[in-house]
Amino acid sequence: MILSVKDLTIHIGAARPVEGVSFDIAPGECFALLGESGCGKSMTALGIMRLLPLAAQVAGGAVEFEGNDLLALPESGMRDVRGGGIGMIFQEPATSLNPVLTVGSQIVEALQLHAGLQGAAARTRAAELLDQVGIPDPRRRLDEYPFQLSGGLRQRVMIAIALAGSPRLLIADEPTTALDVTIQAQVLDLLDDLRRKQEMALLLITHDLGVVARMADRVGVMYAGQLVEVAPRRAFFAHPAHPYSVRLFAALPDAERRGGRLATIPGSVPAADVRHAGCRFVERCSEVMPVCRSAPPPWREVDAGPLGQRVRCFLPGAAPGVAPTVGAGETPLAFESKPLLDVTGLQVHFPIRRGILQRVVGAVRAVDGMSLQLMPGRTLALVGESGCGKTTAGKAMLQLLRPTAGSVLLDGVELTTRSTGELRPLRAKMQMVFQDPFASLNPRLRIGDIIAEGMQALGTGAKSGGDMAARVGTLLEQVGLRADMTGRYPHEFSGGQRQRIAIARALAVNPQLLICDEPTSALDVSVQAQILNLLSDLQSELKLAYLFITHNIAVVDYLAHDVAVMYLGRVVERGSADEVLRHARHPYTKALLAAVPRIDGLGKAVVKLSGDMPSPANPPAGCHFHPRCPLADEACRRSYPAERLFGATHAVRCIKA
Repeated sequence: MILSVKDLTIHIGAARPVEGVSFDIAPGECFALLGESGCGKSMTALGIMRLLPLAAQVAGGAVEFEGNDLLALPESGMRDVRGGGIGMIFQEPATSLNPVLTVGSQIVEALQLHAGLQGAAARTRAAELLDQVGIPDPRRRLDEYPFQLSGGLRQRVMIAIALAGSPRLLIADEPTTALDVTIQAQVLDLLDDLRRKQEMALLLITHDLGVVARMADRVGVMYAGQLVEVAPRRAFFAHPAHPYSVRLFAALPDAERRGGRLATIPGSVPAADVRHAGCRFVERCSEVMPVCRSAPPPWREVDAGPLGQRVRCFLPGAAPGVAPTVGAGETPLAFESKPLLDVTGLQVHFPIRRGILQRVVGAVRAVDGMSLQLMPGRTLALVGESGCGKTTAGKAMLQLLRPTAGSVLLDGVELTTRSTGELRPLRAKMQMVFQDPFASLNPRLRIGDIIAEGMQALGTGAKSGGDMAARVGTLLEQVGLRADMTGRYPHEFSGGQRQRIAIARALAVNPQLLICDEPTSALDVSVQAQILNLLSDLQSELKLAYLFITHNIAVVDYLAHDVAVMYLGRVVERGSADEVLRHARHPYTKALLAAVPRIDGLGKAVVKLSGDMPSPANPPAGCHFHPRCPLADEACRRSYPAERLFGATHAVRCIKA
C-alpha cells in the first residue's frame, strides 16, 4: 500500500472532527471519500498532509506513506513529501492561490522545488501544464493574476500546480466542484490517465456521486467524523448498505422528479463536539432501533472478501430504499404573452490594454450579441462551459456591469439607458443570488442586519424596528431557518445555511426576477435537494421568475422550464427543457449532455470535446464552435450561422442542425 491510515483521530479542543478513521490506498488506485460538509473529509486530508490549523492536533493513530510514518517526520522532512511525494488540490482555489503573484510564477515555483526546472524550461513546462488541464491561451494566462480568472479556471490552475511535482499520491479535495461537465470530463480523464500511466494513487474527496461512479475503485462514506461504509464502486452503486448512503442517492435531482419534491435528509450533521453513546446517524435515521441509541454499531461484512462491502450499522441487511415524492411532470403555468425579461443583442466587451500608455489593442468579448426572453413565473436555465460568459451576462442584465451594447427590458422598462440613481428604485424588482455565499455576505454584520439592509436601502420594508425584525424572522422561516438566528454571524452557519441566508436577503425586497448564479454548485446532494425544494416552493408561492446559471444538467432537468445554451458569449440553442435536453440539435449541446457522468454502478465512459474553448479575446471566424465540431466544413468557417427555428420555441444556430 502506498498510503495506510490507521485509527486517525483529530482533536480541536473539545471537538472531534475525525475519530478512528482507517483506510488503505494501493498504487494506481482511486479511493473516494464521500459525505456531507462537516463530516470530516477535508480534515482527514489535512491531517494526512500535516497541514492542520494551529488549534488542531492529531490525538491518535498512524499515517504511513511508502512505509514512512508521516506523523513522526520533522517539518523539514514533510516539506520534501508535500508536492513531490503527495500533491494536494485544495477545495477553495481563491484562497489557496497567492493573489499578488501571477499564475505562471506560482506554477514555476512548484517546478523549481520538485522538478528542478529553471528559467525558460520551467515557463514552457508551466504552459504545458495549463494546456493539459484545459486552459485556453495558456501562454497569455501565465502572466495573469488569480483575480483575472473565473472560478473554474482558478480550479484548473490549482490542479496544474498539484501536478507540477509529479506526485505518487494526489489528494483531490472537490477538484471539479466549480467546473462544467465538459471540463470536468477533461480533468477527470487527465487524473485517470495519470494514475494509470504513472501508478499515481488518488484520494478523491467529493460529494458528487457521478464523479465517484466515473473515477473510484473503492468508496468510503464518512459521517460525523467516522467512516460508516466502505465498498468497491460496483457494489456501492448497485446496493448501498448504510441508511445514510441510501438517502444520498434518493436526494439526487432528475427529470422524473420534476414537479415533485426531492427526498431530503432531516436535520444536519451533528457538531464535532457532540458525544455519541450510540450510532452517530441515529437522529436522522428512519430505521432507528433501541440498540442504535445505546451502543456504537460494529463493522459488519455485507459482502465477504478482501475488498468486500463493510458497513457500520445494526441493520441485518442493506438499508431499504427511500422513495422520493415524484411529480406528475412540469406544472402548467398561466400563459403570459409579455416577457418579464427581454434581452436583445447584449454585448459586454472588456478592453485589452498594453504598453506604458495602456493603449487599447483589443477586447475580450465576454458576451457578444446575446438574446433571450424570460416569462413571469418560469425558470430559464443558462448553461455552458466555464468562461463562456454566463455570469457576466447575468450581472450585465442587472446592470451590475454596464453593457457595451444591446437592450435589457425588465417588465417593459429599458435598463441600459438608466443612470445609477434611476436604477435604484428598480433594484427591488431584480435580485441576484451569488455563487459563493460566504464571499457575498458581510462577515462583520449579523444575518438579521444583512437581510434588513436591502429593505432599508430601497425603502421596501416595514417602517418600525419591531415590524422590520418580524419581517426578517418571517423571511428566515420562509427559507427553512429559525427566526431566533438573526443575531448570529455568517461564519456560524454551514454552506447550505449561508446559501439560504443569501436567498432570504434577495427575497427581502419582494423581487419579480431572481438571477441564481450556481447556487448549488458547492453544496452536498442532501443540502442541494433542500435548496431546490425551497426554490421550487418559493416560485409556486411568490410567482418568481428565475434565471438559473448552472453547469449541473441534472438540476436543469429537475427545475428549469426553458434552457439556453451559451458558447463563447452567444446563445447557440434555446427552447423548452424537453426540447433542448431530450432533442438537442446543436453539436455543442449534444457534447454537453454526453459529458455528464452517469450513476449506473459502472462509471460509463464520457464523451469529451476535442480541443479547448477559443479565447474570447480572439474568437474564430465563422461559427465559433467549428474548431471543435466534428461536423464542421468550409461553410461553417465563413460566416456565423443564423438562427433556425424548429417549432415555436426551439431555436438553433447551426447549419448542420
